[in-house]
Amino acid sequence: MHNYPSDITREEFNIIRNELEQVKKTTKPREIDLYDIFCAILYLIKSGCQWRMLPADFPKRGIVRYYY
Repeated sequence: MHNYPSDITREEFNIIRNELEQVKKTTKPREIDLYDIFCAILYLIKSGCQWRMLPADFPKRGIVRYYY
């Protein structure tokens, strides 16, 4: 995965990971890393791009939109 100016480090993400994971009751393990989804959302917010213009190295836009 590319590094974008909007990305945060894994160490910074680990500070808020527990808060994000407690929002929804988990019934099965996640297949996609929550860090990748969070970075995709940060990219959308910072760049102001349209959902369909989300770079391909992020998770699929439908999944990112679901978590958003």
